[in-house]
Amino acid sequence: MSHSLWVEKYRPTDLSTYVGNEHLKEKVKVYLESEDVPHLLLFGKAGTGKTTLAKIVVNNIDCDYMYINASDENKVDDVRNKIKTFASSVGFKSLKVIILDECDYLTPNAQAALRNLMETFSKHCRFILTCNYVERIIDPIQSRCQSYKVVPPSKKEVAQQMVHILTQENCTFELDDVAMIVNAGYPDIRRVINSAQRQIVDNKLKIDTTSVIQNNYKLQLLEMLSSNAKLNDIRKLIADNSISDYSEIYRLLYDEVDNYGKGKQAECIMNIAEAQFQDVNVVDKEINFMSLIIRLLRLLK
Repeated sequence: MSHSLWVEKYRPTDLSTYVGNEHLKEKVKVYLESEDVPHLLLFGKAGTGKTTLAKIVVNNIDCDYMYINASDENKVDDVRNKIKTFASSVGFKSLKVIILDECDYLTPNAQAALRNLMETFSKHCRFILTCNYVERIIDPIQSRCQSYKVVPPSKKEVAQQMVHILTQENCTFELDDVAMIVNAGYPDIRRVINSAQRQIVDNKLKIDTTSVIQNNYKLQLLEMLSSNAKLNDIRKLIADNSISDYSEIYRLLYDEVDNYGKGKQAECIMNIAEAQFQDVNVVDKEINFMSLIIRLLRLLK
């Protein structure tokens, strides 16, 4: 078994090995074939392949490129100095591309400086920006980019990729263990792969079930519903994880209803649907979600 990080070793290097986002791959394919890449803004949840796609672009066109992680370098001077130095230097290629990863970490002033740099060097420089929260990016930057939402592959596709990696690494495994790791980390593909690699012992995938559950609040929530846990324990779990988007949890509760529904799946689904509908307009999403939990706990007694 290799000691290198699997998440890097098996990172796709071209569109043929990139999993999911078929509609977006077709767009990118056109850009690569014409070698006419616009400014791009790739947004979506963590670990879904935004950075990988950005690197596929720069590795498959004739360009010099620079990578900056804005979560580490997010101040005005960091952005201005690094980009200006790279963009104005003499290069071997006619096109330069700057990948600015996690650009939603940039301060408003840094984003304003970035907008000016995009205009100043537009003739020979392209910017590929990635972020988790597109609403944090100022409008003048968004208007200068082709924006695309990067969505995670399906759980089945992630599981197939995980099986491929384990097979390539000559590791033995049980499909149930692969499914547990995927469910625990999804939709963050990076987390799934890293979690699997950490749990390889003597070339065998050995799952510490307790550890997997404890390290993933979604699995803990399902366990709590199954055991009819105390409301205060569930409130603490939700508060400790600072959840801002409940859409994934509503979907999880629907997908796993057979495992905790205790013969009352239909009633559970109706309650989930009602809470999900209300989630769009409520002032406090956490209160709305906890209201659903109260109804489910009462139903499952």
